[in-house]
Amino acid sequence: MEQLTWLSAILGGLTLSVSALALLYFNGRITGVSGILYGSFSVSLSKEYWRIFFIIGLIISPFFSAILGFHLPTQIDLSWEAIAIGGFLVGLGTQLGSGCTSGHGICGIGRLSIRSIIATSIFMITAMITVFILKWVS
Repeated sequence: MEQLTWLSAILGGLTLSVSALALLYFNGRITGVSGILYGSFSVSLSKEYWRIFFIIGLIISPFFSAILGFHLPTQIDLSWEAIAIGGFLVGLGTQLGSGCTSGHGICGIGRLSIRSIIATSIFMITAMITVFILKWVS
């Protein structure tokens, strides 16, 4: 895996923040990926067609990133079962936490939402504990 550089981190952060700001400004919506995905199945898409474009953008963006020289990992050393269980747990956590990391971490903290600050702190602490256990305990 390529080493993270400050330039790619800054460009990524700027891209996320400008995208979240644009969606809030032009549509009055918060960029929470889980809410956008869920809403694409549960609302009338004649008024909410932007959700489909947003999801398509998430799917095709790695291809544009590759053109610009950024690459994603090409191999994941997990079984399909582990990926499915992880996906289920992420979905469950999203439902229990009333949002996902993008909604709470990017948009909620940007709006100084106490609920989002607490949720993001819990995400980060859980991630740190998980990495510690996987790296040093197992």
